[in-house]
Amino acid sequence: MEYLTDRITLDERICNGKPSIRGKRTAVQTILGFLCAGEAAEEILHQYPSLEKEDITACLQFAAELMNRSYVLRTVA
Repeated sequence: MEYLTDRITLDERICNGKPSIRGKRTAVQTILGFLCAGEAAEEILHQYPSLEKEDITACLQFAAELMNRSYVLRTVA
């Protein structure tokens, strides 16, 4: 398992290798999707009782950090 932050992990055996929260079977993408849909952090925590408020914050920080990277668009044949 690789730690991307203190709360975000990568493990090819969990969530098909997608970033997850503390090695649990909850993908960062899932939490971000709930937040994008307008779900309140408190409701997400109710639905996922093993998570902590800091986990949700870590998901947002992780997504923000990804936006700090440079990207190149290429034409694919």
